[in-house]
Amino acid sequence: MARIIVVGAGISGLTAARDLTDAGHAVLVLEGTDRIGGKLRRGEVAGVTVDVGAEAMINRRPEGVGLAADLGLDLVHPTAATSRVWTRGALRPLPRTLMGAPLDLDQLDASGILSPEGAQRARAQQVPHPDGDVSVGALVAERYGDEVVDRLVEPLLGGVYAGHARQISARAAVPQLIELLGREQVVLPAGPSTAESPVFAGIPGGMWRLPEAIEAAGAGTGRLDIRLGAVVREVRRTPEGWAVATDTAIEAADAVVLATPAAPTAKLLADLAPAAAAELQTIDYASSALVTFAFDASPEVRAAIDVGASGFLVPPVDGRAVKAATFSFAKWDWVRAAGGDLLVLRTSLGRYGEEATLQVPDDELVSASLADLADATGLTARPVDAVVQRWGGGLPQYAVGHLDRVARIRAAVAVVPGLAVCGAAYDGVGIAACIASGHAAADRLVAAATMEA
Repeated sequence: MARIIVVGAGISGLTAARDLTDAGHAVLVLEGTDRIGGKLRRGEVAGVTVDVGAEAMINRRPEGVGLAADLGLDLVHPTAATSRVWTRGALRPLPRTLMGAPLDLDQLDASGILSPEGAQRARAQQVPHPDGDVSVGALVAERYGDEVVDRLVEPLLGGVYAGHARQISARAAVPQLIELLGREQVVLPAGPSTAESPVFAGIPGGMWRLPEAIEAAGAGTGRLDIRLGAVVREVRRTPEGWAVATDTAIEAADAVVLATPAAPTAKLLADLAPAAAAELQTIDYASSALVTFAFDASPEVRAAIDVGASGFLVPPVDGRAVKAATFSFAKWDWVRAAGGDLLVLRTSLGRYGEEATLQVPDDELVSASLADLADATGLTARPVDAVVQRWGGGLPQYAVGHLDRVARIRAAVAVVPGLAVCGAAYDGVGIAACIASGHAAADRLVAAATMEA
């Protein structure tokens, strides 16, 4: 049995730790903050416990739903409430798309999201043939025109990456777009209906329950130790294996997993794997904020927001403060039940390069959100409660060339025995992708230990 240290208790690090304990190793997780879970975090608004970070995971990938099932957690799916796009002065139905690339031009026309000129350009499709990597925005604009990018792709990508379509790598972020938009006719193959295979899944009570379940399961094995407030300052090789230094102790280990964002990982790798550190330093991050509200479910409030919508997206070209609003009470049955006589919803603010817009007091983010909610829906009631959760530098930006950059990072790390990296900086920012990254890191160390044995 080896002793392995995992640096970082986000979902990637916890997944790696779980796999390693399942393989019979003793694992120490060192987390610099005062809680586990990373972007999976619980909060309270008007006494209702909700997610104040990620609220869902992809249902059509096996990693997240499989882990939840293994931990004995129930899964739920969003209601049939539909999303809107707040643009050109109205809340308009979101047509069928793949990350904003339209899959039904008749739906797109009917939505009114595009101007007549934009709709005409979208129909005059030009098949792109990218040479190498290209941004999502450039790819979609070549096929459908700039207006589709500005009013559909931008708000959808802004929700996932808090980034800009013309800067995010298509091959890293939405690789299926390359093949889809390269066809003469864009038609997705027939498959299971949405009802049979929902796109998203959640956990009743909140996604924050996933990391807490990993912690509880690990405690039951006696092989998992998680220490909070343990900021790692140095990781170095020793004749016996590894030494990991915090402010208060130096811990010995046989192997190390770095499950931290790009910048702190780069600092820890500066001497161990300088080529990897240099590449990691080039990965930028975006900041965002979530404002969660609770409103009394009065007739006035219901008339404004309880209208069968799950929320709305906002294109940046419309110049609003919020980039999205999620009507959580309408999207998730468990949130409606938990709220009782309260309706819980949240707004999202902040995109890459716009950090200054978030550098204001919490009450200004609340006021800006309420002003946009009023303009979009007519909601003028005051909330019972509002809670602001800031995610400073929370979302990595997958710039064009990201896949090659990650390959170089992994190649540089691979030559260091007993070392693995994982997290959102590499292969995807969603929960399922981060879990997969944690699995891969653990697999690398388990395979190396098996070979040595």
